[in-house]
Amino acid sequence: MKPWPSKRVPFFPACLTALTPKRCYLAFDAPRNLPSFSSSSSVSPNLNFNLNLATLLQGHIPHYHLLQIHAHIYRLGAHQDSLIATRLIGHYSSRYAIRVLLYQLQNPDIFPFNAAIRVLAREGLLSDCFSLLNTLKQRSLSPNDFTFSFLLKSCSGNSQCVKQIHTHIVQLGFVTNSSVCNGLLAVYARGLKDMVSARNLFDEMPEKSTVCSWTSLIAGYAQSGQTERVLQLFCSMVDAKLLPEDDTMVNVLSACSKLKVIQIKEWVTILSRLTGNDDFKIISGDFVNTVLVYLCGKWGRIDKSREIFDDISANGKRSVLPWNSLINAYVQNGYPMEALSLFRTMMENPHSRPNHVTMVSVISACAQIGDLELGSWVHEYMKDRGSKGILESNTFLATALIDMYCKCGSLDRAKEVFDRVVSRDVVLFNAMAMGLATNGEGEEALRLFSKMDQFGLCPNAGTFLALLSACNHSGLIDEGRQIFQDMTSFFCIAPSLEHYACYIDLLARVGHVEEAFEVASSMPFEPNNFVWGALLGGCLLHSRVELAESIYRRLKEVDPENSASYVMLSNVFAVDRRWSDVSALRWFMRERGVKKQPGHSWISINGVVHEFQVGSASHPHIHAIYETLNGLVKEMKVPSLRW
Repeated sequence: MKPWPSKRVPFFPACLTALTPKRCYLAFDAPRNLPSFSSSSSVSPNLNFNLNLATLLQGHIPHYHLLQIHAHIYRLGAHQDSLIATRLIGHYSSRYAIRVLLYQLQNPDIFPFNAAIRVLAREGLLSDCFSLLNTLKQRSLSPNDFTFSFLLKSCSGNSQCVKQIHTHIVQLGFVTNSSVCNGLLAVYARGLKDMVSARNLFDEMPEKSTVCSWTSLIAGYAQSGQTERVLQLFCSMVDAKLLPEDDTMVNVLSACSKLKVIQIKEWVTILSRLTGNDDFKIISGDFVNTVLVYLCGKWGRIDKSREIFDDISANGKRSVLPWNSLINAYVQNGYPMEALSLFRTMMENPHSRPNHVTMVSVISACAQIGDLELGSWVHEYMKDRGSKGILESNTFLATALIDMYCKCGSLDRAKEVFDRVVSRDVVLFNAMAMGLATNGEGEEALRLFSKMDQFGLCPNAGTFLALLSACNHSGLIDEGRQIFQDMTSFFCIAPSLEHYACYIDLLARVGHVEEAFEVASSMPFEPNNFVWGALLGGCLLHSRVELAESIYRRLKEVDPENSASYVMLSNVFAVDRRWSDVSALRWFMRERGVKKQPGHSWISINGVVHEFQVGSASHPHIHAIYETLNGLVKEMKVPSLRW
């Protein structure tokens, strides 16, 4: 690339080219904070005066004021000052910035050059950045760490340019500069995902005591799905007595989400050994324990997860990460009440503040128990206390809110959230479609599906599961058949076992039990308890006793401990008044030790969620509740003469 031409020509912005310096200044209304000096003064400005002029160039400046200030600076000859020139260049576009640098400044040092490179990088002018670098070197000026920082930002997605900058760094002896190497490492790992080059650079770095270099490498491995390498690096990092930052921990936890159960067991053992060292526990114990809380929760060892969380120090709990790890563990393992209890404890802690990740888990817990009041409170909290525009831009948060509102029956609020999201993805569409489906708005769910193409989105397997559910809940048999066919023939998406189960349930519900049985027999999967359960439910609904007995035997084979099959067949017999068969079936359940799963219900009163379970008397006011119920029953049995 050629360096910039050295020919010097006068420069002013286009609207000033016809004016003398004095006229330039007078051609506009002068801003009130401009220093006033006699236009005839030929004395060079002193240092304090230059600092005053430089101060005018801080922050945002309207373009017409910038032109006034520039003209005033030029008239006084202050544009040769390095600080003033640097700030002036930073306010212009690349076209004018280059003219100021090369045609107005007599002997610019590195700082105005850096400012110009930064402007060029901001506009994505890569070749111009390198041309300016060559010009800089020809003038015997040495780049500094800022030079390379701006250059790297200009080409973080261009592998060839990054390699070229790497060559310059080596040639100019910056391989020992930790700031430059950390910037280059971040581009290799985070920007290019070139983990081979990133690791080679990291291994060759003479100074590895900066946390950001470890974090960049960990982030790169995490984003590349190399979880084992992430945890190996994390262990090496804490073993070197380096304290991870929040960004480090976020990437470590993100990587852990991809571990399989057998890997989780192995890493829980390794990390637990590390925390056994007392010296290590004092320095890095909280960080390792945070990872263990997450891993044990993902493993399903929720009691162990809570035990480790309780061992984290008060200082460690200033970070939101251990709280998020345990709250998420409770939600994922079906303990929504415990998740909300921990969230309330977190909110009472003056040193911990929830973020959007916390709120996604809390909203999911609210959806599980139908706590619309708390879910709405979280929504308002994020409006008032969350970062600006987060509800419109964060699809994870918006999806969780839509799911919660739909499960709580508040479709209008769900639609409001959906309509406000700026950039909608397929997961958001799926959540809204499934919400409409479960609330009996099947036709509206299908209309929503037809709008996906307007947003440039392609449906996925989750979309078709939502659409089949919509047809199922609304009894749209013809539409369901068409969707199931189009899924394979038009969209080339192979139905999973869940899709078959939903479609079979649709056929069975509307009375096409035989057709549903044929689909179940011909699908490329072994039917599971959901498939046979759907067929048995259809038989119950449409009094197909003989077919029900055949399906019951199949269901009992795949899921012998599930009480649902026994209960449904018992109901089929009861509808057919086969009371002896009902008694025999109940006796068989007792003999096999099959117990009916107790029902759960929740109710929120004054912000407190009360849980009830069939057969349990654990509620503190259970006796008063029973007395009230008995009183109501007596009232209902009173003869209607009083009416």
